Amino acid sequence: MNHKPKNIKLTIEYDGTRYHGWQSQAGTGARTIQETVELAINRLTGEYVKILSSGRTDAGVHAFGHVASFKTECPIPSGAWAPALNHLLPNDIRVLSSESVADDFHARYSARGKIYAYKILNRYQPTALHRDYAWHVHRRLNLRTIRLAASALIGKHDFSAFRGSGCNARSPVRIVRSVVVKRRGDIIEIWIEADAFLKYMMRNIVGTLVEVGLGRFKPQDVHQLLVTRDRTKAGRTAPPQGLYLIKVLYE
Repeated sequence: MNHKPKNIKLTIEYDGTRYHGWQSQAGTGARTIQETVELAINRLTGEYVKILSSGRTDAGVHAFGHVASFKTECPIPSGAWAPALNHLLPNDIRVLSSESVADDFHARYSARGKIYAYKILNRYQPTALHRDYAWHVHRRLNLRTIRLAASALIGKHDFSAFRGSGCNARSPVRIVRSVVVKRRGDIIEIWIEADAFLKYMMRNIVGTLVEVGLGRFKPQDVHQLLVTRDRTKAGRTAPPQGLYLIKVLYE
């Protein structure tokens, strides 16, 4: 008996340390989140499905709320996919929720924004526990100048100065809705909400803000970078292990 195809939305949490990012890299032997989840679905149902993702994350990047969707004829109730898949997935990937959504829902194209956070361990001593989960910056960072610089990012801008090479986005223009910089003990967190992000945009912004915090750039230099759109003048690309996809926003 054929069942009407359902569109299932998954919200996924993962530790990206052991993976070469989200996107499947068939034929390379590289382990990815996408192919690991697709394999679990195949083991559960016998179906070969292609998951639609809210975006790509780089190797080593983590997620609290990555969203993916796929169509299936399997009669498993929509809410039962999460626990069923968790029995088959490795313990560094967890499906937090599963639900049935409209046929025209697309994990990427239906999204209206994303929230990313970046963690910096800001102390002199190196770390044993945070090495895969934060960027260790051993010199003290000036949060006041970082916040001043970050305020220039809010609004609609051409983010070419923070765009990674090989980015295939049609336009470099993005709308940053908020930037929050906070310190808790030795950990500094930078949270950014935007309508969408360019390739490496978050990591390039963080790398530049760290240069401001170290006194190598002035706070006003960030505004100037937005104007000149010159990637070569911006800061380094922050390493991937400090980056977390917090939430994908939908209507």
